[in-house]
Amino acid sequence: MQARRKQLALALALALPGLAVAGPISDDVVKIGILTDMSGVYAGVGGKGSVIAAEMAIADFGGKVAGKPIQVVSADHQNKADIGAGKAREWFDTQGVDMINDLLNSGVGIAVQKLGAEKKRITINNGAGSTALTGKECSPYGIHYAYDTYALAKGTATALMKQGMDSWYFLQADYAFGQALQGDAAKIVQALGGKVAGTVKHPLSSTDFSSYLLQAQSSGAKVVGLANAGGDFVNAVKQAKEFGLKQTIVGLLVFDSDVKALGLNAAQGMKFTTAYSWELNPEMEAFGKKFFAKAGFMPTMDHAGVYSSTMHYLNAIKATGTDDADAVMKKMRETPVNDFFAKKGVIREDGRFVHDMYLVEVLKPSESKGQWDQLKLVATIPGEQAFKPLSASECALVKK
Repeated sequence: MQARRKQLALALALALPGLAVAGPISDDVVKIGILTDMSGVYAGVGGKGSVIAAEMAIADFGGKVAGKPIQVVSADHQNKADIGAGKAREWFDTQGVDMINDLLNSGVGIAVQKLGAEKKRITINNGAGSTALTGKECSPYGIHYAYDTYALAKGTATALMKQGMDSWYFLQADYAFGQALQGDAAKIVQALGGKVAGTVKHPLSSTDFSSYLLQAQSSGAKVVGLANAGGDFVNAVKQAKEFGLKQTIVGLLVFDSDVKALGLNAAQGMKFTTAYSWELNPEMEAFGKKFFAKAGFMPTMDHAGVYSSTMHYLNAIKATGTDDADAVMKKMRETPVNDFFAKKGVIREDGRFVHDMYLVEVLKPSESKGQWDQLKLVATIPGEQAFKPLSASECALVKK
């Protein structure tokens, strides 16, 4: 009879390989999925760099946790929520993936976080920005790690308003991320006594911004705020320069890779908010150089967040001796993060990872000491000031 039960259990495990098997480590392996943009406008932000970051974290951890091997799988979601959710479902149901990381963009991030809640699997959003991830779409198994639209908008808009830049016109990417970023920035501008002259939406992966820039110019606003990212941001700035736009151009989400693509001549003097840049302190520099040796380019804050959050996840498994999602999430929430990316960083009940953010300025070409020397620190924004307070949260998990 006992042999028969073992045969039935084996048959069930073979038939349903995605089903978690009782025991400390399901399937005798910890499997991490990197779901990212490998071929589109955000490929330089995440892409292969996010896979490299996860692989570096695993190697630095020792390649095993709780005596079991750690594996990485990766896929290109093509910036389509249905493709991303489909791949995540396949990973959860048939490949035994325990955690999915990166998840730029916000449409993909929200869809996969919902699925993670359904499947009781951990999802860590590093590339996605929408505050909905820790608001109405929050999940007990979801973590929003590197940044969000509120922190970006608050840091940059507040700094510009202090300089008298009190009228804004927005170019907004027409999906969840752009809507959240524009909305957060507009609220902050208005709360500080500024004016929003208007907003125009553009499709993701736009190539021609001329009509949008013409509307921005006609608005008479002092600031043209770009509520987009990656290739869209780079193309919009380049075309604004070619168009001869006289207004101040502000990127509300800018990565090191974007500054590199633009060049210092085009980007000099631009201020923006970030969670990481290799120039900011010695620990960040050490990680940046180590990453560069593997990748051939400096990491973005997305890549840095993938590394840091993967290490935090693996340390939680080590501490608990299991990859059970509930046990691991509990330990991750209980344990502050102290590494190159964050000091005393904590995960709140809404899933928001709270850490310091940084207001930076792009160097003049004459100030740069090398091809990746692009930014200087203007101000450090404490985490409790950078991110939306829990008192304003729309997350159902937050007790008020």
